[in-house]
Amino acid sequence: MFYKRHAYEALGTLAKMFGAVLVTGARQVGKTTLLKEFTGDIGYVTLDDTIQLQNARLQSGTFLKDNPPPVFIDEVQYAPTLFPGIKIILDEGKRKGQFFLSGSQQYEMMQNVSESLAGRLGILTLPGLSLRELFGIAFRDPFVPTEHYLNARAKKRTEIPYAEVWNIIHRGSFPELCANPDFDWQMFFAAYIKTYIERDVRNLAQVGDEVKFMQFMTVIAGRTAQLLNLSSIAREVGVSAPTAQRWLSILVTSDLVFLLQPYHNNITKRAIKAPKLYFLDTGLAAYLTRWNTPEVLKNGAMAGAFFETFVVGEVIKSYRNKGVLDLPLYFYRDKDGNEIDLLIANGDVYHPIEIKKHADPSRSDIARFTLIDKIPMIKRGPGGVVCLYDDLVTIQGDDKSIPLSYL
Repeated sequence: MFYKRHAYEALGTLAKMFGAVLVTGARQVGKTTLLKEFTGDIGYVTLDDTIQLQNARLQSGTFLKDNPPPVFIDEVQYAPTLFPGIKIILDEGKRKGQFFLSGSQQYEMMQNVSESLAGRLGILTLPGLSLRELFGIAFRDPFVPTEHYLNARAKKRTEIPYAEVWNIIHRGSFPELCANPDFDWQMFFAAYIKTYIERDVRNLAQVGDEVKFMQFMTVIAGRTAQLLNLSSIAREVGVSAPTAQRWLSILVTSDLVFLLQPYHNNITKRAIKAPKLYFLDTGLAAYLTRWNTPEVLKNGAMAGAFFETFVVGEVIKSYRNKGVLDLPLYFYRDKDGNEIDLLIANGDVYHPIEIKKHADPSRSDIARFTLIDKIPMIKRGPGGVVCLYDDLVTIQGDDKSIPLSYL
């Protein structure tokens, strides 16, 4: 099955603005497929090819002459030495859309990008498949619970059967797994983790103890939708705090984990400053934490955390597919433990979102929205409760119950 990727339009915009475009994201989210579709029959070379990789690393000038622009260079993270040569070519030609690059986000690659191609490179972070893409919905606006957005979304939506929700959450959002329902879920993720550790972690991040790193990933997956407590995680895995910090950075730059930052300003003395941790693919998180079927996951102790993780992931996808790199997403929590799951900044207005896996929204779900009213220098806009209730209904004032199909 072919899924039309919503990031295609953002990719086209970047190609008109910059000489080079880099598509990053986790392994197997569809970076190569998207770029091949977009670039058509221009030159293509992959650095998965050992000979090409050797040439790119040792003779970057010759490599670029052998593969002149316009060209698509796949897996470019393996040869960051190419970036200075690309800069020279772009500065000489002053043309847009000359180099199309793909690669998993890695320290060395991103450092070379920032140093060599600043102002010359557009970056697109491609997520896994969104609900919109899975159901073929041609709606591309980033999610924000305003009347304008909700009215527009209502015209382009497909009901998601309740029975399907947990199948989707459990299956995850990797295109190959979604497109092939006959693929074995456990075998897919076992192979995915083996490839990720062997190719990205071992080769590029120099993790010495792969067993400990696998345990670290499992602990992180088990704490999805929780406040980050790195010292506790380090103790549980049996590694030092600096090692845990470095390993977490690997998962973040590999786009497997997202750290949602808390909202605070100079006046909000009672706001906590630790981020919340989200595993970006719920299928991979379920595999790591051994929730082996959708039914077990739905009825398990982590069901609420997985539903919240899924919803936050869908909101992130709606922004990334539009080409937004600096996501306007936060959460709020004070020192008394009062929390709002998501704050979406829309200009100088902040929209509160609660996320509940139940199907019976009530006023109690939005009771904490008044916390925002007590924060100086912040305006509260319409909010809502994203839950499993089927209809968009007003709970109180401008705050609504928002079905998954409106994401």
